[in-house]
Amino acid sequence: MKTSKYTKIAVIVMVILFVVISVISCTAHVHNGSNKVPPGQAKKMSGSKSAKAYAPGQQKKH
Repeated sequence: MKTSKYTKIAVIVMVILFVVISVISCTAHVHNGSNKVPPGQAKKMSGSKSAKAYAPGQQKKH
């Protein structure tokens, strides 16, 4: 069976497109609500040393 050069290129392009579309569609969505994360967890995520800035009672009202 003889295949043309253009058929091989078309197959390679289709495989690459399939892989790229598969990788793009696999995204993680992080939902971080303003008051839904406990202060200790917010501290861990940000890497800060104190959870005081994330506690609702410690926030200044402008």
